[in-house]
Amino acid sequence: MRQVLTLIRHLIALVVLPFMVVLVIPRWLINWYGVTTEWSSPSSSIFGHVLGGLFVLAGLSLFAWCLYLFAVRGKGTLAPWDPPTRLVVTGPYRYVRNPMISGVLMILAGEALVHGSLTLGFWFLGFFLLNQVYFMILEEPMLERRFGENYLAYKRAVPRWVPRLRRREP
Repeated sequence: MRQVLTLIRHLIALVVLPFMVVLVIPRWLINWYGVTTEWSSPSSSIFGHVLGGLFVLAGLSLFAWCLYLFAVRGKGTLAPWDPPTRLVVTGPYRYVRNPMISGVLMILAGEALVHGSLTLGFWFLGFFLLNQVYFMILEEPMLERRFGENYLAYKRAVPRWVPRLRRREP
């Protein structure tokens, strides 16, 4: 029964958050604005589709890896209302503090490339900016309160978005 409840917690978090960001909102934007704005020529559209597909696959892989780490190592979900109870600093979290969002951003960039859509490109940029503000104002101070010096040391050693060429141990 406990495993079923854990699975339900993860499914709710997935449906409410990334499902909305990478499927519902992009479809709504495309439908709202009609035909997407093409930025590629017909001869380069195959390149855009392949590159976009690779971005989507890489983003899904990174997202799934982070989701697994949150569940197994962190004992929580990706949702702010049901966060991990342990600080996760392994796997991709050794290189950047927000690899799960990086995965979602890769999916959004891939969708924009596949559709050749400036509208989806702007959604990618807007989502990134929203997360930047959210992490600075809400999430990072909350993590500092919850995990104390462990998070502060991690924050000093690991950048938010772009990995350092030389990694410092947290």
